[in-house]
Amino acid sequence: MRPTVHDIAAAAGVSLATVDRVLNQRPGVRHVTREKVETAIRDLGYIRDVAAANLAKGRTYPLVFILPASDNSFMHGLNAEIRQAVLRSPAERTDIRIVEVPAFDPAALVSVLEGLAREKPCGIAMVATDAPEVRAVVDRLVRERFPIVTLVSDLTGSLRHHYAGVDNIAAGRTAARLLGRFLGPRKGEIAVLAGSMLVRDHRERLEGFAAVMAEEFPDLAILPVLEGRDDPEVAHRLVADALGNTGIVGIYSLGAGNRGLIRALKEKAADRTLTVIAHELTAHTRAALVDNTIDAILNQDAGHEVRSAIRILKAKADGLAVIAAQERIRLDIFLKDNLP
Repeated sequence: MRPTVHDIAAAAGVSLATVDRVLNQRPGVRHVTREKVETAIRDLGYIRDVAAANLAKGRTYPLVFILPASDNSFMHGLNAEIRQAVLRSPAERTDIRIVEVPAFDPAALVSVLEGLAREKPCGIAMVATDAPEVRAVVDRLVRERFPIVTLVSDLTGSLRHHYAGVDNIAAGRTAARLLGRFLGPRKGEIAVLAGSMLVRDHRERLEGFAAVMAEEFPDLAILPVLEGRDDPEVAHRLVADALGNTGIVGIYSLGAGNRGLIRALKEKAADRTLTVIAHELTAHTRAALVDNTIDAILNQDAGHEVRSAIRILKAKADGLAVIAAQERIRLDIFLKDNLP
């Protein structure tokens, strides 16, 4: 059986109240008595319930989520999930704030992180822009004992504590396999729509996609990436221009900008049949899946990612271990037939 506070009190020869003061680091205990209690804790192998102790002390965890400010349906959904977490704050003992920065702007992200270093929150969750200056400030903050979790887009090679998101290389490989099999024996070119190659999730999805295409579908050639900056208008213009190429038989939308993509596809629906794989289930992509404008959607659960980031930041603030299996983010594949 696990040792209890009663066992500690008996071993140290003190009262339960004294054990409680030592466990919760309250004053009023002589040094020699505190040493007796700490020795009993070590000898018995007692594991402190930090979460319960923090609840007893009424501790609140100030957390900051840094999101890109863009007209991006998935990011709007992520923002909504964080606002839901704000509503749960009293029960979860969190104080959550959202800070928006311009999308794909490393200097703006660095500026926000440096400002937060002076505020000293319990933890920071951020959609990372993969740039050396961002990595440098993240490493500095981690060395200064700030828990940091990357969200949706990772910052590999940095000292960040955890990544809450899907395996993006696997996601790209999955998209390639779906697209290649849907196209069957057809030959032609594949257009790829991304937000920006400055973010690692987009680069990794392209890496996985290109690898499977080269290995298994050599008759399908990938065209240069269209970078829509997660802007529906820019994406619409780029896709509409690309569709003037009569050799395109498929499209992989690996980022956001799907509203612009869908509008361009509908404008060309009368004179071409394309196979289209996209990311993130939103109201717009759901409707496009139902009306056969898009063939398949790869989706990550934004709510799970937000809840995971909160759990990890609280655990890191308390010096507790992270349960890896609980924090694994699943990649879902939706066709019109299995929409939730």
